[in-house]
Amino acid sequence: MTAAGADTAGEPARAPKADAAFRTIGEVTQATGVAPHILRYWEGRFPQLKPVTRAGNRRYYRPADVALVQRIDRLLNHDGYTVRGVQQLLAGERTPAPPAPAPERDAAAIIAAPTSTPSPQQVTVVLPETMQAIRMIRDYLREGLDADDLKATFRTSTT
Repeated sequence: MTAAGADTAGEPARAPKADAAFRTIGEVTQATGVAPHILRYWEGRFPQLKPVTRAGNRRYYRPADVALVQRIDRLLNHDGYTVRGVQQLLAGERTPAPPAPAPERDAAAIIAAPTSTPSPQQVTVVLPETMQAIRMIRDYLREGLDADDLKATFRTSTT
């Protein structure tokens, strides 16, 4: 297929993707020249690079991820930075402001219906309630185990 979208291999022509569309790892490789195995390696080395993963571990890169890949590639392969140097550079940059905290929800409601991994804001809101519930369960189990130990001790001493 040519840049104009003409059919060159017997495949139907596709319209170009919108700028805000997610890209597959193959599309990012074509756009940046960075091999797929290098992209996967960078995901482990640079916590800022987090493509969305779907079923089958398929990666979908947001436009911001593609821009970050291009920047990491430039820093490593053109500006002479080491991986550690780029890690420090990216870590030292000011991160965007965190989103507004999620509204408080009952801990039981979150546990009963988990739809996804809770955000850090949700975890900090629920953590004290969750810890209290965990302590109550721990104490309840401890009392039950102590009672079982007492019964076992009583049985062995009376037989």
